[in-house]
Amino acid sequence: HLLLFLLFVGPFNCFASYSRATELFYSLNEGLPAGVLIGSLAHDLQLPMAGGQHSASLQPPLSFTLASHGLGGQYVQLDNRSGELHTSAVEIDREALCVESSGATIFGGSAAVSSSSPSPESCLLLLDVLVLPQEYFRLVKVKIAIRDVNDNAPHFPVPHIRLSVPENAPVNTRLAIEHPALDPDMGTNSVQTYRLRDNYGVFTLDVEENENGERTPYLIVMGALDRETQDEYVTVIVAEDGGTPPLVGSATLTIGISDINDNCPQFNDSQLNVTLYGNSSLGTHVATVHAVDMDLGSNAQITYSYSQKVPQPSRDLFHLNESTGAITLSTKVDGDTPRLHRLIILGSGPGCIPAVITVLVTIIKVMMRPPEVIPRFIANEVKGVVYLKELEPINTPIAFFTIKDPDEKYKVSCYLDGDGPFRLSPYKPYNNEYLLETTKPLDFETQQLYEISVVAWNSEGFHVKKVIKVQVLDDNDNSPVFSEQLIELSIEENNVPNAFLTKLHATDADSGERGQVSYFLGPDAPSYFCLDKTTGVLTVSTQLDREEKEKYRYTVKAVDSGFPPRESIATVTITVLDKNDNSPRFINKDFSFFVPENFPGFGEIGVISVTDADAGQNGWVALSVLNGSDIFVIDTGKGVLRAKVSLDREQQSSYVLWIEAVDGGDPALSSTAKITILLLDINDNPPLVLFPQSNMSYLLVLPSTLPGSPITEVYAVDKDTGMNAVIAYSIIGRRGPRPESFRIDPKTGNITLEESLMQNDYGLYRLLVKVSDHGYPEPLHSTVMVNLFVNDTVSNESYIESLLRKEPDISVEEKQPQISIEPTHKNMESASCMPTLVALSIISLGSIVLVTGMGIYICLRKGKKHYRADENLEVQIPLNGRINLHMLEKKPVEISNI
Repeated sequence: HLLLFLLFVGPFNCFASYSRATELFYSLNEGLPAGVLIGSLAHDLQLPMAGGQHSASLQPPLSFTLASHGLGGQYVQLDNRSGELHTSAVEIDREALCVESSGATIFGGSAAVSSSSPSPESCLLLLDVLVLPQEYFRLVKVKIAIRDVNDNAPHFPVPHIRLSVPENAPVNTRLAIEHPALDPDMGTNSVQTYRLRDNYGVFTLDVEENENGERTPYLIVMGALDRETQDEYVTVIVAEDGGTPPLVGSATLTIGISDINDNCPQFNDSQLNVTLYGNSSLGTHVATVHAVDMDLGSNAQITYSYSQKVPQPSRDLFHLNESTGAITLSTKVDGDTPRLHRLIILGSGPGCIPAVITVLVTIIKVMMRPPEVIPRFIANEVKGVVYLKELEPINTPIAFFTIKDPDEKYKVSCYLDGDGPFRLSPYKPYNNEYLLETTKPLDFETQQLYEISVVAWNSEGFHVKKVIKVQVLDDNDNSPVFSEQLIELSIEENNVPNAFLTKLHATDADSGERGQVSYFLGPDAPSYFCLDKTTGVLTVSTQLDREEKEKYRYTVKAVDSGFPPRESIATVTITVLDKNDNSPRFINKDFSFFVPENFPGFGEIGVISVTDADAGQNGWVALSVLNGSDIFVIDTGKGVLRAKVSLDREQQSSYVLWIEAVDGGDPALSSTAKITILLLDINDNPPLVLFPQSNMSYLLVLPSTLPGSPITEVYAVDKDTGMNAVIAYSIIGRRGPRPESFRIDPKTGNITLEESLMQNDYGLYRLLVKVSDHGYPEPLHSTVMVNLFVNDTVSNESYIESLLRKEPDISVEEKQPQISIEPTHKNMESASCMPTLVALSIISLGSIVLVTGMGIYICLRKGKKHYRADENLEVQIPLNGRINLHMLEKKPVEISNI
């Protein structure tokens, strides 16, 4: 790098006046996001920038470049043009960059991280920046001090701290607490104080700071301690730094109170009275003394001994165990033995004045020897304890007992003392022989140990007792028992994997391994249920879906460790509770309904079927109309769509609605469906005559008009559609000199002249035209009066108008018009022969008049045939009397300008 640097700067030696090393110092907090401005090199170096007072053409642009990208370079971004230095996307962590204890600088090429002292400026990022071009070349040393922020909480190196304090520690005793809290932050952001969450009124904390600035907490004893009153204190030590806000860390502090020998042995009684028969055998237990020392360990060791006041014969007669305090008979009592012995016994502890107790032993002298009880055990016996297995059969023998008088002077009898299924009976034919046996099977789970006595007494009333303990041995005779035979559980669907269901519990009355229970799933359990064989914890390893399966039922087994093993079975039922995880679902995304117009209000248009796979309230679905709610309404319960008002196809032929289904969950889920309602046309509109505009209008027809020539037309429209709008025209009444001279085309409404007009045919013709649709079930119609005045001129209009004002005397003969299959409001091709005439005229190109005349004659003949054929198809319906034109019209004729 150095060689490259020298090669790079060599050519610029001539600009030495501008080439110098410069240092810039910045500081910023650690942990800042990317893009925070650290400083502007150009501004801080007072370098001229483009766009200033000088012209851009005279000043070359400055360039700023990091000499190399080392460790420090990854934390900053340098703008090559402006020289602005910003933080990069790599967050600066002061504690990770700087190791305060080492005081070293970590280099990374031309950028480094420096740390030399605990001051805020001790953690430095060092950058080398080159400024170009050569006119302004310089090497800039940039130092960025990383300021500490309180981003680390104090923490103790161990979670549990234990401290031991002697119980005789004086007040103000100070004990250093090992493992003080650590905080990577510096200065006031590091650990400042310690406190106890509970000081029990006898402790407090103090903090000492050494020359390196390390703070160590000390525990101070503020009150008297007594281990025998309380031997341990458990509290929490809290470390707090000085940041704003302060951060804390804690650990458990256990203060153990160590014992000192501050207690001496004590007897509960000062004197003990006992009686001993003179015929007692050696080793007979006389009494036991017991002293108590509240201290622990070696401080509580007690040694028992005779006082020097006890005479030697008494010491020889009675043995005292110095550890246990047991007194036993060590020599036989004879006739010279004193009847009363005062035994003064001392209980001594280390460093203590001995405690004193007096034992008065009274010896009762007897002249006869007691009966003897000699056992011979059949069952297994160890040190006076007989071991029998449970479930042994009835009359299981335990032992033979021989009862006898050693002096053979007295009669000896015996009996069994104690509770239990045992019997002591004479064993014949032998005398003084008795058999001890069971009377019913033993049960370990009922009772494990029996203590019975064989008592022998002679005729003088002297008793001897032989104590026998019977220990019942356990057998694997009990199966595990579940606390519940039917275990009913519930869990919400969409559970997390390995979710806890329950902990099974079964008990086994047997002991040892025979009572250890393991748990297993039955063969009918699904594979995604898991049962821990040791703990009995039942879990499910996958998510459950109620919509897939709502109920699970399978068996579980509890098996003990006996041989052979015994088991029991319980049934587990799991109910998967519903969550609102399914939106309402329409059977179809698009619904289409065809409804006849004028459908009555609130009539049923159709049923919107929607389902929700959830249960309960989550599966309850409410329907609503998102648009068009002022016209349509939907029954939420049944999904029936209704219209509030009657619908008119002529106003609107179709409706598009959006229906929303919302379930009852929390939060609720929803879905939408598109509803298209198409109105079917019914014949509710009669044809509307647009021309002629009035019954009083008339048209002049010249007598020279040729037969077949169109005279006028009747034009009507129908607002309905389909066959309801197919219009047919017919003349149902005629009046005039020769009314048969005119006919109307049933499809187009064109009125043409049928025959040539003669002089006698002059005058007013009145044609009553019926305009009818082909509606079902009943066609509708309108009528209009077409007035034709045959004359050369109109010389007297008032006369014609007076004729029009007179009520016409017209005989109505309604004829069924020929059915048209297309609506009349479309442009229909005329049935006349005019197109044929025009075509012939064009083709003939001025052919002779004779050919044209023959063509006209042929067309006229053809027209008569068509007209007569149409008349034959019409049904003649004669109407008597005079016709009221207003009665023929079902609706008034609307007149408008065309």
